[in-house]
Amino acid sequence: MPNLPKCPKCNSEYTYEDGNLLICPECAHEWTLESEKENSEDQRIIKDANGNVLNDGDTVTIIKDLKVKGSSSILKLGTKVKNIRLVEGDHDIDCKIEGFGAMKLKSEFVKKV
Repeated sequence: MPNLPKCPKCNSEYTYEDGNLLICPECAHEWTLESEKENSEDQRIIKDANGNVLNDGDTVTIIKDLKVKGSSSILKLGTKVKNIRLVEGDHDIDCKIEGFGAMKLKSEFVKKV
C-alpha cells in the first residue's frame, strides 16, 4: 500500500486514492497530489508594507521610527537593512542592522528596495 499523505483539512490518516484524487473519509475533503505539492511550496509568502513579496537576502528600508524593546534606542525611518532572512513567528524578518546589531522585525514596517 502506498504511503499517502494525511488530510490537509482534518489531519486524518485514513485517506485513500480514487483515480487522481485523494479523499478523506472522515471529512469528505478531496484534493490532488499536485495541489498538495503546490501548497507546501507556496505556504509561506511574506510581503512588505507595499505588498511586494520578500525573499531571503533582500535589502529593505524601515518605513517608520521603531522603538527597540528593552532599550532606549530607536531605529530611524529610512534605515537600510541588507541581507534579511525570513523566519517563522510574529516577527518574520531576522537581520543584522549595521551599527545596531541583530534584530527581528515585522514585515509590515519595511519596504523592499
